[in-house]
Amino acid sequence: MRVAQAGRLSNVRYDIRGPVLRRARQLEAAGHEIIKLNLGNPAPFGLDAPDDVLSDVVKHIPDAQGYSDARGIQPARQAVAQYFDRRGVPGVTADDVYLGNGVSELIVMALQALLDPGDEVVVPSPDYPLWTGAINLCGGHAVHYQCDEQNDWNPDLEHLQSRIGPRTRALVIINPNNPTGAVYSSEILLGMLELARRHGLVVLTDEIYDQIIYADAVHSPAAALAPDLLVLTLGGLSKTYRLAGFRSGWLVVSGPRADAADYLDGLELLANMRLCPNVPAQHAIEPALGGRVDITHLLQPGGRLRDQRDHAWAALTAIPGVSCYKPAGALYLFPRLDPEVYPIADDEKMMIDLLEQQHVLLSHGSGFNLPTTDHLRLVFLASVPVLDEAIGRIATFLSTYHQ
Repeated sequence: MRVAQAGRLSNVRYDIRGPVLRRARQLEAAGHEIIKLNLGNPAPFGLDAPDDVLSDVVKHIPDAQGYSDARGIQPARQAVAQYFDRRGVPGVTADDVYLGNGVSELIVMALQALLDPGDEVVVPSPDYPLWTGAINLCGGHAVHYQCDEQNDWNPDLEHLQSRIGPRTRALVIINPNNPTGAVYSSEILLGMLELARRHGLVVLTDEIYDQIIYADAVHSPAAALAPDLLVLTLGGLSKTYRLAGFRSGWLVVSGPRADAADYLDGLELLANMRLCPNVPAQHAIEPALGGRVDITHLLQPGGRLRDQRDHAWAALTAIPGVSCYKPAGALYLFPRLDPEVYPIADDEKMMIDLLEQQHVLLSHGSGFNLPTTDHLRLVFLASVPVLDEAIGRIATFLSTYHQ
């Protein structure tokens, strides 16, 4: 008997973990060593979680054997609320915090509670593709607004305005942005929030990289800029706190709740249906957010992340026909291959060809819902010698590559 996938999956894509990654696994199984610069996963690169956080989790294992409150344990939710208070977001209490098995689960929950079939959500292009996939999975339609590479990948407000229609329910903001590394200015954010205000949109803001900021960039929480709007802010321990495997994230509701009571009831229903988030991992949140973790030494000149960003950026942009915005935040470079030099029709095929010829694993730009095939994403978490080796192989590959 043939068993087919559900029809609702026909419009759901998550290409950054699709054919390219499958081919990498096949090559590894055949004995090839692959340089993996495709995922923002700190642990494989030796960026370990702070001992203080891990020791607290171990200490609380005996207390983590039963279910917690469906929203998460009180001390962790209180720590998140206090963190948002320090970030200038008014009126957030532990009751406004939902903990989840990573931000990914909470994104899906937030959209499931909001969307009816045919509803639209405006999403940046490029985006982290889980957003587009989750919107479509929930019966909605992701409508992409352009971010302008010539303006440091900031959203194009005029184009965003043109993408809002009568079925639009929500605006997604990804700041700092994955994959571009852009950190939006307050002026751009205020313009986006004004459009949400004018059109009565819920704001969903993905701020998982809010502490990974370089040079003079400043991250402004959307919720702090628009206390009069219903804003759902998503964050977690995966990146700043190097605990990707703990799958420990949060969703914070701010702004006027009275008119959103029905929606919030739906969100609580979905939280109840999954019983609770992983309880041991929740015990990492209070020590992580309580002031014992400081990553500024990684981000300043001489710090590991800052130096790896600068080194990888310089090496990539030294390749003929390759240009790249120097990211102000996050963990990624998103270089452009000049189509006059590299006429690429299929960037996913290019990534597979690079993998097979040079054993370097990257992600293709169209996998982030970019409408062109002239970008790729490289994670700069690896050490400088590994980055040099990988980028050298990329240069060798591009010097002779044709489609």
